[in-house]
Amino acid sequence: MTRTDALASAAAYFDDGGFFADLQRRIAFRTESDTGTATPALEAYLRSELVPPLEALGFGCELIANPVAGGGPFLIARRIEGAELPTVLSYGHGDVVSGQDAHWAEGLSPWSLTVRGERWYGRGTADNKGQHTVNLGGLAAVLRARGGRLGYNVTWLIEMGEEAASPGLQAVCEQQREKLRADLLIACDGPRVSATRPTLFLGSRGAVNFSLRLRARPRGYHSGNWGGVLANPATVLSHAVASLADARGRILVEALRPPPIPAPVRAALADIAIGGGAEDPALDAGWGEPGLSPAERLMAWNTIEVLAFGAGSAERPVNAIPGQAVAHCQLRFVVGTPWQALAQIVRAHLDARGFEQVEVEVTLAGAATRLDVENPWVDWAQRSIAHSCGQRADLLPNLAGSLPNDVFAGQLGLPTLWVPHSYPACAQHAPNEHLLAPLVREGLQLMAGLYWDLGAEGQAPWQAGALSSTSLPSL
Repeated sequence: MTRTDALASAAAYFDDGGFFADLQRRIAFRTESDTGTATPALEAYLRSELVPPLEALGFGCELIANPVAGGGPFLIARRIEGAELPTVLSYGHGDVVSGQDAHWAEGLSPWSLTVRGERWYGRGTADNKGQHTVNLGGLAAVLRARGGRLGYNVTWLIEMGEEAASPGLQAVCEQQREKLRADLLIACDGPRVSATRPTLFLGSRGAVNFSLRLRARPRGYHSGNWGGVLANPATVLSHAVASLADARGRILVEALRPPPIPAPVRAALADIAIGGGAEDPALDAGWGEPGLSPAERLMAWNTIEVLAFGAGSAERPVNAIPGQAVAHCQLRFVVGTPWQALAQIVRAHLDARGFEQVEVEVTLAGAATRLDVENPWVDWAQRSIAHSCGQRADLLPNLAGSLPNDVFAGQLGLPTLWVPHSYPACAQHAPNEHLLAPLVREGLQLMAGLYWDLGAEGQAPWQAGALSSTSLPSL
């Protein structure tokens, strides 16, 4: 059978209802992980829903307990055709954010797969059950077309805590390093740039969440009796926050500004359009770093955002000077930013401006990653995707959001390729999360093409010189 047969088999899995049936069962598992408790549904999803189809494809499966208390389990599935053959590692997560059941539109439930036109609604459809079901379907189609042999090994790592900041992932990857040894990561998560074109991204921005807090006094005091002689912590803290970024969102802390955008990154982003979809918000002209395109601001630069600001009672204000104020902030950053030193950098910045009493606390942090856009795997993936769907993918040096890609790129030392099957208006993490059916069908064929081309002789850059084959069309 041929590559064309593999893509047709992947499309048939969608057309005959097989994909819908599989996803319908998977959505029914209430695998919420952001509650702080590892519920039985997390392990049940792996054991009951993923292990059987993986074993049917020739994988040996092992469930790994999370070394972090309260964290969900992991699944490592390995399909070894030969110790001498290269290995591709795939990743996904079966956990989801809270269902927010009461806020879904009438007739929709987070735990039932519901079709309305081209939209398939349910919690996890876009993030990430639907996406890893696409990848598994594409792999199964290639195995059928190749008579059960790929020509390389495959390892799957599925976690059940990504929505809770992936507790235990680094430790498990270190403990299981030999089982996870690979030559390449191909995974899916996040959205495309738009619904109309496929996307290939090579890493993600990092994120550091931090809180600024000013505790002036144990309680509030009447503003008429004490206003003008007691410092207002909300006023002071608002000025402290304003010293981090100006009124147009430009970062004012020199040490937290990124290095200059590399020329290949700038070139990759030159034709990337941001927004414009029917449900996308309108971009604010002049917001952010001046002199950059929207794509450069979003994918190649750093931003400081205020996620929440609190003082007194916003719902029912009273005539009192609040006793304390807090601002929960976030730095989204690209490779080359000294993010590990954020607390010290912000502390020194605030002290130099007279805000010594403002406390700084880092609450969550994750590294940024970016595969070199000139890496041979990037050109290979671009050509494979174009061969499958007839158009070039939008290439992002890194996703604007954050993923645990540092585990794969840094800890395991892999080139990383991410091919998302969702789109920006999918409502992930919100009520009415959904997939677009046409993107699912196309995604199945894109993944079948990638998995096929990995096994095509002399085509994938498993080793130097392997790109001499002309069986993939030029871009």
